[in-house]
Amino acid sequence: MKFVNLTPHTVNVVDADGNNILSVAPSGNVARVATQQTVVGNIAGIDIARTVFGDVDGLPAPQPDTVYIVSTLVLQALKDAGISRDDVVAPDTSPQSAVRNADGQIIGVKQFQVL
Repeated sequence: MKFVNLTPHTVNVVDADGNNILSVAPSGNVARVATQQTVVGNIAGIDIARTVFGDVDGLPAPQPDTVYIVSTLVLQALKDAGISRDDVVAPDTSPQSAVRNADGQIIGVKQFQVL
Protein backbone atom coordinates (compact mmCIF):
# COMPACT_ATOMS: atom_id res chain seq x y z
CA MET A 1 0.00 0.00 0.00
CA LYS A 2 1.29 3.45 -0.95
CA PHE A 3 0.52 6.44 1.29
CA VAL A 4 0.57 9.97 -0.19
CA ASN A 5 0.64 12.75 2.38
CA LEU A 6 -1.29 15.77 1.10
CA THR A 7 -0.68 17.80 4.28
CA PRO A 8 2.28 20.11 4.93
CA HIS A 9 3.44 18.04 7.93
CA THR A 10 5.03 14.62 8.35
CA VAL A 11 2.42 12.15 9.60
CA ASN A 12 3.64 9.61 12.16
CA VAL A 13 1.55 6.62 13.16
CA VAL A 14 2.49 4.87 16.39
CA ASP A 15 1.45 1.62 18.05
CA ALA A 16 -0.06 1.34 21.54
CA ASP A 17 3.43 1.44 23.09
CA GLY A 18 4.35 4.65 21.24
CA ASN A 19 6.65 2.96 18.74
CA ASN A 20 6.65 4.57 15.31
CA ILE A 21 5.15 2.15 12.76
CA LEU A 22 4.67 4.52 9.83
CA SER A 23 6.13 7.89 8.90
CA VAL A 24 4.88 9.67 5.78
CA ALA A 25 6.65 12.85 4.70
CA PRO A 26 4.71 15.60 2.91
CA SER A 27 4.41 14.88 -0.81
CA GLY A 28 4.89 18.52 -1.75
CA ASN A 29 1.26 18.77 -2.87
CA VAL A 30 -1.33 19.96 -0.35
CA ALA A 31 -5.06 19.31 -0.57
CA ARG A 32 -6.92 22.44 0.53
CA VAL A 33 -10.46 23.68 0.94
CA ALA A 34 -11.57 26.95 -0.63
CA THR A 35 -13.02 29.37 1.91
CA GLN A 36 -15.01 32.57 1.87
CA GLN A 37 -15.39 34.75 4.93
CA THR A 38 -18.02 37.35 5.76
CA VAL A 39 -17.88 39.61 8.79
CA VAL A 40 -21.10 38.98 10.70
CA GLY A 41 -20.52 40.91 13.90
CA ASN A 42 -18.16 42.58 16.28
CA ILE A 43 -17.30 41.98 19.92
CA ALA A 44 -15.27 44.57 21.80
CA GLY A 45 -13.88 45.96 18.56
CA ILE A 46 -12.92 42.54 17.20
CA ASP A 47 -14.61 41.37 14.00
CA ILE A 48 -16.42 38.04 14.02
CA ALA A 49 -16.33 36.22 10.68
CA ARG A 50 -18.43 33.38 9.33
CA THR A 51 -16.45 30.98 7.16
CA VAL A 52 -18.13 29.09 4.34
CA PHE A 53 -16.17 26.16 2.95
CA GLY A 54 -16.12 25.40 -0.76
CA ASP A 55 -14.46 22.97 -3.11
CA VAL A 56 -11.47 20.78 -2.31
CA ASP A 57 -8.42 21.48 -4.45
CA GLY A 58 -5.32 19.32 -4.83
CA LEU A 59 -6.84 15.88 -4.27
CA PRO A 60 -5.70 13.50 -7.02
CA ALA A 61 -7.99 10.99 -8.66
CA PRO A 62 -8.02 7.54 -7.05
CA GLN A 63 -5.09 5.29 -7.92
CA PRO A 64 -4.74 1.55 -7.28
CA ASP A 65 -3.24 0.62 -3.90
CA THR A 66 -2.90 4.28 -2.89
CA VAL A 67 -4.23 6.04 0.20
CA TYR A 68 -4.26 9.83 0.39
CA ILE A 69 -3.70 11.47 3.79
CA VAL A 70 -5.45 14.84 4.10
CA SER A 71 -6.41 17.19 6.92
CA THR A 72 -9.62 16.64 8.85
CA LEU A 73 -10.93 19.88 7.33
CA VAL A 74 -10.51 18.45 3.82
CA LEU A 75 -12.14 15.21 4.92
CA GLN A 76 -15.11 17.16 6.34
CA ALA A 77 -15.44 19.26 3.16
CA LEU A 78 -15.58 16.09 1.07
CA LYS A 79 -18.28 14.66 3.34
CA ASP A 80 -20.28 17.91 3.23
CA ALA A 81 -20.10 17.83 -0.58
CA GLY A 82 -21.43 14.26 -0.60
CA ILE A 83 -18.15 12.87 -1.89
CA SER A 84 -17.24 9.46 -0.50
CA ARG A 85 -13.75 8.13 -1.18
CA ASP A 86 -12.42 4.98 0.46
CA ASP A 87 -8.88 6.06 -0.43
CA VAL A 88 -8.88 9.27 1.65
CA VAL A 89 -8.11 9.40 5.39
CA ALA A 90 -6.97 11.96 7.94
CA PRO A 91 -4.78 11.58 11.01
CA ASP A 92 -7.01 11.04 14.05
CA THR A 93 -5.92 13.82 16.39
CA SER A 94 -8.62 13.09 18.99
CA PRO A 95 -7.47 12.75 22.61
CA GLN A 96 -7.75 8.95 22.31
CA SER A 97 -5.37 8.79 19.35
CA ALA A 98 -2.98 11.75 19.49
CA VAL A 99 0.44 11.18 21.07
CA ARG A 100 1.99 14.37 22.40
CA ASN A 101 5.47 15.38 23.54
CA ALA A 102 6.22 17.12 26.84
CA ASP A 103 5.33 20.50 25.25
CA GLY A 104 1.88 19.23 24.18
CA GLN A 105 2.71 19.07 20.48
CA ILE A 106 1.35 16.13 18.51
CA ILE A 107 4.19 13.82 17.49
CA GLY A 108 2.08 10.93 16.24
CA VAL A 109 -1.35 9.35 16.04
CA LYS A 110 -2.49 5.82 16.79
CA GLN A 111 -4.90 5.65 13.86
CA PHE A 112 -6.39 7.34 10.83
CA GLN A 113 -9.99 8.50 10.61
CA VAL A 114 -12.78 8.76 8.06
CA LEU A 115 -16.02 10.71 8.40
